Amino acid sequence: MSSVETRNVTRDSLLLFAQLTFEGRSEAIRVKVRNLSAGGMMAEESGVTASRGDRLMIELRNIGMVKGSVAWAQGNRFGVAFENEIDPKIVRSEEHTSELQSPR
Repeated sequence: MSSVETRNVTRDSLLLFAQLTFEGRSEAIRVKVRNLSAGGMMAEESGVTASRGDRLMIELRNIGMVKGSVAWAQGNRFGVAFENEIDPKIVRSEEHTSELQSPR
């Protein structure tokens, strides 16, 4: 989808933290996820310099590692377009977290 097409995609507003690693960099960065959709997210972090096109991996709760790239950057916020769509409801689910962590 183009950036114009994604402006109408339903987004879940939320605040959660995720670990992000830029391609070519070894350190993981903790970012705030401000909103999330099936195709991407908006992240915020004061110490991050992100540029359009930067490739990255982000670890999302209940889903794991997701590949993507920076779609836009403005100040300390930037948009990420995922390579493959996700189900944002799974990320928000507290129940899913406890199911994954409890041995059966």
